[in-house]
Amino acid sequence: MNTPGAVLLAPSPAGQTHDFMYYLKGAAAGGICCSITHGALTPVDVVKTRVQLDPVKYNTGLVGGFRKIIAEEGAMALATGLGATAAGYFVQGWFKFGGVEYFKIKAVESMGEEKAWEKKTQIYLGSAAAAETIADIFLCPLEAVRIRSVSDPEFCDGLADGFAKMFKAEGVGGFYAGLAPILCKQVPYTMAKFSVQGSTAEIMYSSIGKGPSELSSGANLGVSLSSGVIAGVASAIISHPADTLLSKVNKSGAGGDGPMMVRLMNIAKETGIVSLCTVGLLPRCVMIGTLTAGQFGIFDTVMNALGASKFHFTNPNSH
Repeated sequence: MNTPGAVLLAPSPAGQTHDFMYYLKGAAAGGICCSITHGALTPVDVVKTRVQLDPVKYNTGLVGGFRKIIAEEGAMALATGLGATAAGYFVQGWFKFGGVEYFKIKAVESMGEEKAWEKKTQIYLGSAAAAETIADIFLCPLEAVRIRSVSDPEFCDGLADGFAKMFKAEGVGGFYAGLAPILCKQVPYTMAKFSVQGSTAEIMYSSIGKGPSELSSGANLGVSLSSGVIAGVASAIISHPADTLLSKVNKSGAGGDGPMMVRLMNIAKETGIVSLCTVGLLPRCVMIGTLTAGQFGIFDTVMNALGASKFHFTNPNSH
C-alpha cells in the first residue's frame, strides 16, 4: 500500500544521490521544519506584529506585550493566526528549502565542483533568491490573512473564514497587497539566512578538521543549530524594515489609497527610517534566531530520518 510516508522513505535508485526523491525529501523536510518552528513561535510573532502596528500602546517590550495582550484578551489571543501560520509556512518551507537544494545542486552540476566551490557564496545567494521568490507567491495569501487576524482579532474565526472574508471584501488583489514588501523582506532574509548559515557551518567543520560525513549526528546537529542562530540574527536585522512595512500595509486603510508603492512610501514617511529599522527588532532577533536554528536542526534531522544526506559543498583540491 503506497502512502505519502512510504513514498518519502523510498530510497533513491542505485548510483543516484540527488534525484527526484532527494528533492522531494528536501521539500518535505523544509515544509515540516518551517511549519513547526513558525507555528511554535506564533505567540512571539503576535506580540511583534502588535508592537509594529501600534508602538504607542505596546511600548513595554516583549514581556510587557505578552502581559498586556493576556490581560486584555486572554491567553488564547497569543495563538491568533496559528492555522494560517502553520499552513502558510509549510507551503513556503516546501518550496524554499526544496528549491534551494534543487538550484544549488543544479548549479554545481552545471559548473563543475571546482568552479562551484569558488563561487559557492554566489550559488547560495542565487539559489535562495530564486527559491524564496517562488515560495512567496504561495505564502503571500496566507500571510495576509494571518496579519489581518492579528491586527483585528474580530476579523475571522480561523483560516477558511479569513480567506472567505478577504476575498469577498477585496478580491484576489487583497491577498497580494503585501507581495512587494514580502519579497523585499523575505528574499534578502533568505539570501542572508542560507549564505551565512552555509558559510558559518563550513568554518565550523573546517575548525574541527572533519566533514559532515565524518561526524556523529549529534555533532552535525550542533553545527546546524549554532550556525542557524548566527544566520537568524543576521537575517533578522537585514529584513526588519521590510517586515515592519509588511505588517503595516496589511492593516486596513494603512498608507491611504493608490498604488502599492505609493502606500508603502506613505507608511515609510509616517513611520520614519529609524523606527522602521528598530521598532520590534529585539523580539524579531529573538524569534528569528531561535526559529532559524530550529529550522536547520529539524531539516537535517528529518532528512536523515528519510534516508537522505544533505548536500554540502566540497573542496575538490582538499583530497
